[in-house]
Amino acid sequence: MQHQDEIKYLEAAKRVKKIKGFYTHALVYVVINTAIILSKIDYHEDGSWSFELSHFSTALFWGIGLAAHGLSVFMPGMLLGKNWEEKKINELMEKEKNNKWE
Repeated sequence: MQHQDEIKYLEAAKRVKKIKGFYTHALVYVVINTAIILSKIDYHEDGSWSFELSHFSTALFWGIGLAAHGLSVFMPGMLLGKNWEEKKINELMEKEKNNKWE
């Protein structure tokens, strides 16, 4: 039973690391894109300001990547099915074991 608990702990630790990585990515996204957008604002002498939609291109495309990262962390079963990673590891281990004796 101890071995099973250790495996569950290691899986949970791996998951926490992935979640932490996503949150770090999201924080960097917000900070950097805020700085980029603020630096592109045009201030006018009358006190008004303006910006162009093209200034959001980095945020848009990076946001698509961030969304994909979020899906891979929080909804991994949606794309590859439940336990896909474990099944793939077992498949590769079996192939390796079979190839050693040929």
